[in-house]
Amino acid sequence: MSDSPASDSSSPPGFKERAIVAFVKVCACLPLWLSRSLGTGAGWISYGCRNSLYRVTRENLELCFPAMDEAERNRLIRASLIETGKLMFETGAVWVRDLSWTASKIQTVHDRSILDDALAQGKGVVLLAPHLGNWEVLGLYLSEVPGAMFMYQPPEIAELERIIREGREKAGATLAPTNRRGVLAILKAMKQGGFTGILPDQVPDAAGGEFAPFFGVPALTMTLVNSLRERSGCTVIAAYAERVRGGFEIHFKSADDGVYSEDTVAALTGLNKTVENCVNDIPAQYQWEYKRFRKQPQGMPKPYKKKK
Repeated sequence: MSDSPASDSSSPPGFKERAIVAFVKVCACLPLWLSRSLGTGAGWISYGCRNSLYRVTRENLELCFPAMDEAERNRLIRASLIETGKLMFETGAVWVRDLSWTASKIQTVHDRSILDDALAQGKGVVLLAPHLGNWEVLGLYLSEVPGAMFMYQPPEIAELERIIREGREKAGATLAPTNRRGVLAILKAMKQGGFTGILPDQVPDAAGGEFAPFFGVPALTMTLVNSLRERSGCTVIAAYAERVRGGFEIHFKSADDGVYSEDTVAALTGLNKTVENCVNDIPAQYQWEYKRFRKQPQGMPKPYKKKK
């Protein structure tokens, strides 16, 4: 992994960069009901226009749920695009508003004892946070765990980087760079009984991953979690922030036993199974618009080819 530095602050931002920052700031001022209503509209537009988000969502669902009825698949595509639209419009408020605003929107926390018991073991905790629900809300909730440290790759827009960094640090978490230095910092924290949250379903660099099944499809899967576990003996759990009427509900889940396997592929399969178990709870709120399978083993066909 390597750092992704922010844009050179000496160069004036272009129209696209200014528009993105303005969008985030405007959305941060909206009441939650309105931002979600706008997000619903954006989702319907994506569904109706059959844009790239629609196409990737459909292909992912065809790969992961080949036996799903076509009518059911269409309903899930539409619901997923709507939930992604809500995420896009509501996250500015999570970054920009006071921590008390986000805290007031967390209505219920399910199975918090899973986190507390893992922390009590004193061996360090790695929490798997899939791209499910609103992971920014989850990150702020988890930032209150003493010594929380999260890896962070800044966006290329300098002003947006400032907004996101300040938003993620306001609850007390430490951000570590997505490079060797950051990994070593997290490993040191784990050996001292620390806590970190990791997005486990991103496509890693080839050197940082191996293929393991995700919903039965080969997916290049990060080996970072397995390396941290092997070198520190830490405990692995999972969590997500479900979007519900008027706010969010936090859910904690135990990891699949496979993550503790001494065999790397079995451990990565257990990691992906843990993500699957979370996704199956609220499949419409998973980020199916992400090209999770864009890298495939040699000789296998690659999805997401543009339609002619």
